Amino acid sequence: MTHARKRLATLIAVGMTAILTATADSGFDMKPLKLEAPEMKPELVDVRAYKEFSNTTPTAGPDLDFLKSKTNPGTNAYRVMDDLTFVGIPLFVAGWAIKGDKAMFRVNNKNGKKNTQLLTDFKTGIDDYTQFFGPVMTVGLKLGGVEGRSDWPRLMASAAMSYGIMGAFVNGIKYTAKEMRPDGTTANSWPSGHTATSFVGATLLHKEYGLTRSPWYSVAGYGVATATGVMRVLNNRHWVSDVMSGAGIGIMSTELGYALSDILFKGKGLLRNDLVLDSDDPSFFSISMGLGIGGKDIGFNAIRDLQDKEVHGIDQETADLLKDEESLNVNIDFRAATVVSAEGAYFFNKYVGVGGQFRVRAMSSKSFGKFADISSEDANELWEYEITDLYDAANFNLTTEDINNGGAPITKLEGIVKSNHLAEFTASLGLYFNVPITNTLSLGSKLLIGRSFTQELDIDGHAEGNVKDINYGMVIEDGKILDNEDGGKAVFLNPPASTGDTYTDDWDFLTLGSSNATSWGTGLSLTYRYKSNFSWKLFVDYDYSEKKFTMTYDPYHFLKKGLTSSAYSLISNRLLSDAEMSSLPYYLTPEVYKKTKKMNYVTIGLSFAVNF
Repeated sequence: MTHARKRLATLIAVGMTAILTATADSGFDMKPLKLEAPEMKPELVDVRAYKEFSNTTPTAGPDLDFLKSKTNPGTNAYRVMDDLTFVGIPLFVAGWAIKGDKAMFRVNNKNGKKNTQLLTDFKTGIDDYTQFFGPVMTVGLKLGGVEGRSDWPRLMASAAMSYGIMGAFVNGIKYTAKEMRPDGTTANSWPSGHTATSFVGATLLHKEYGLTRSPWYSVAGYGVATATGVMRVLNNRHWVSDVMSGAGIGIMSTELGYALSDILFKGKGLLRNDLVLDSDDPSFFSISMGLGIGGKDIGFNAIRDLQDKEVHGIDQETADLLKDEESLNVNIDFRAATVVSAEGAYFFNKYVGVGGQFRVRAMSSKSFGKFADISSEDANELWEYEITDLYDAANFNLTTEDINNGGAPITKLEGIVKSNHLAEFTASLGLYFNVPITNTLSLGSKLLIGRSFTQELDIDGHAEGNVKDINYGMVIEDGKILDNEDGGKAVFLNPPASTGDTYTDDWDFLTLGSSNATSWGTGLSLTYRYKSNFSWKLFVDYDYSEKKFTMTYDPYHFLKKGLTSSAYSLISNRLLSDAEMSSLPYYLTPEVYKKTKKMNYVTIGLSFAVNF
């Protein structure tokens, strides 16, 4: 007997002795030990088939069996109601509810014609491609041999039904509602087809790989889909309401498509079960889209500070009177805001945690475009009026021919909207709270402090015309310009005349921005944990900040290039007597309006959250 066999025999003997001793000590009667051999029956097993169907790990190499159906053992059929979340419904309804908040943005004389539409220079074509991110990722992973929820036949059927339902909803509503797009091109704005397509793809990726492999697939899909919707707004192709309704339709359509597949295929064609997170930890990372209300107007008064009044020859009594003039008050109105957020929190227990949020709030203006509502004809009329006033003050009479000698001073004038959105970026940190209600429902709250940064509204001006000159002379005694008395001419003004040169001027026509400010935030949320590591949240957030807004309005900047230096100096420096000063135009300097305003924002929205 070898050494190993001797050692094994010794171990067996010791073990049997211990068992017999323990039995004897227990006081029970000993019975003879009987050993029975099990009955053995030979069977043939298809080992290759067993390996194929039992493989729940990524297959080696690409999966090109598009028509071959297979089902991995151990996968469970989905129950329809377990997988329907209905979260697309509130998104669609929210978009429908704010459809009326679309006061047209008027920009006149754009490309030589009147428009009742929103036009900006922002343009990107990325959204034409990002709408397909979800299906491209899903198919790419599948081709690469990474098993998802479904085999090829079931995946293609689910996708086809999802896109078919989405297409029927979107086109049926588009050509019934006939909403005009912001850029005024076609009447098929609501809902957004790009956004709906993008959210169908995101939900495909979520169901195939986010639920079964890693939640970060879902985060990537819904993140890109949300960005697609935002770009559709920034590109002036859709209103906020179009995007929200499109997102809702996209999610609903895919859930219905997969529900139909679950009914038709039952357990056939399933390769992986959903991941199960054995934890009730409320820690999360989420992306959200919401509707911002509140803080929808900023009012300025056209009478600025005392220094400006003195420059313009306006005394305090006159300023007080003018302050009541409605026409001199400037008010910027805003539509409901688009709000997109990324948020995360780590919880120490079920109730308290710490976290942070990055939020982008974009408010488009209803009335911002009226400041660009000026044409070259309007500018020339104003030129004639003001120049006539200038010459009348010096006892000169001018005809229209004198004023426009050598051609009109402005042959083209337009406002070009560079940005019609007041965009606020806020980064915040703070405490998060969670109160469980049931295994799947919980209430949440938070207390945040952060810093907000604002991107300004911006209209650029563009002017073209003929350069004008005004020759003048004056008599000065003791440092004072003499008045025109006794028929004498102490001030000599020749009619404006063209120099023969032309000019082009591009400048900041109007800007509106604010200083950076501290932001305070809180909110309430209702979380529905529909899978072990996925949740949907309905939330209402409140944010407060005190901002200092500045609006600069410079509509006649072109005169710096449209007049010679001597002519511009004559007007801007008021080279006439004090008595005549108040009658001269004072629009050459930019008008700067300032306002400190307490901003109260309320955001209502929906979050897609990954729990850890």
